[in-house]
Amino acid sequence: MTGPGHYREAERLLATQPFCDHDRVDCEHGQVIVAKAQVHAMLALAAATAIDTADGYQAWLEVAGVQP
Repeated sequence: MTGPGHYREAERLLATQPFCDHDRVDCEHGQVIVAKAQVHAMLALAAATAIDTADGYQAWLEVAGVQP
């Protein structure tokens, strides 16, 4: 998975995750989903710091929804 792919997955997990009582994150299921999203976000951050090509930079602009 690419850095932008990890970013998208973290966003997807957080956007589709049904929290237990819609306001609480203290259920086990919610904690697992948030932990998975954190791992994907950390991997995305690591990949973002290693960008060394124009193609890599363009991929990040696209995933962030930024028009150059």
